[in-house]
Amino acid sequence: MRQLLLLRHAKAARDLPSVADRDRPLNARGRRDAAALRTVMRDGGLTPDLVLASPSARTLETLEALEPWDDMPLTESVEALYLAGAAQILGVLQGVAETVRSVLLIGHNPGLHELAARLAAGGGDAAQRLAAKFPTAALAEFAVSGPWRELQPGTAHLTRFAIPAELRDRNG
Repeated sequence: MRQLLLLRHAKAARDLPSVADRDRPLNARGRRDAAALRTVMRDGGLTPDLVLASPSARTLETLEALEPWDDMPLTESVEALYLAGAAQILGVLQGVAETVRSVLLIGHNPGLHELAARLAAGGGDAAQRLAAKFPTAALAEFAVSGPWRELQPGTAHLTRFAIPAELRDRNG
């Protein structure tokens, strides 16, 4: 069984007119949410073998907030993931080496949300919550039954869906 972790970047600054979209940094809430996700991942034993991230500043800062790892994963910045649609993201995942057991992909909506919703279809309450929205710093964990090259809806099962608002509610 393989593990797929889909993570939308944390909240980025919006009011920076002189900054290009791909260069927008995380805002204060984004940094807090990313730190909370680090705790969720550590507590849940979620340590990927491979991290694939869009090259945008906000995705790379989200990744930095998750570090350091107990076992440092191989990390790749993948140009094709910048504002990618669901089909592009799926194509990147289908190209992952079969020796990789666990992948964390950090990307953007709407493509990330669309892919996660397709993979989670029919997965109960968590899948319904995921289908409704995939906010910044949301993390969806899937168990993948087949090889990466055959990843499609129906070959993955949603096992966890965590969003920062729920973490803030729990922690006050």
